[in-house]
Amino acid sequence: MTSEAPSASHCFDFESDFIGNWRCIPLCVRRKLDLCGVKLKLNHWLALNQTQRQSLVDWEDTPEGLAQLRQHLLACTESMADGQAKTLPISTGETWQNPLEIPELLTAAAQNRGITLQPEQWSALSELERFALCKLARPGHDHHNLEAAFSEVLA
Repeated sequence: MTSEAPSASHCFDFESDFIGNWRCIPLCVRRKLDLCGVKLKLNHWLALNQTQRQSLVDWEDTPEGLAQLRQHLLACTESMADGQAKTLPISTGETWQNPLEIPELLTAAAQNRGITLQPEQWSALSELERFALCKLARPGHDHHNLEAAFSEVLA
């Protein structure tokens, strides 16, 4: 567990294979996308240049910053080959936003890996850490980073 919450631009060690080259959308950006209600495709992300991608990693996740991010992404994707990024409902009340209740899906994923996730561990995690675990454990995801995420986040 971290004693200090990772910042909005924190990238996890288990993401190290694409940090810097940004060939994938890091979880810190994916969380911001959920919080500003934008569905950014990987093709959109890859159409951005390195400086633009880095600016999204570094973007503040304050309410004002997220509102600006939404407008920025809609404007900069407007003329892209895949069309403008889609808007989604802004994430509120998601399981990763609740530090008081461990999602059943995550409890099961942890148990499948021989990990017992305690409520006090869950509540001590930052929202970004909870987001990462929930996203990596969801159905349909390949789960290849989930064990590494558990190790890093719960260490």
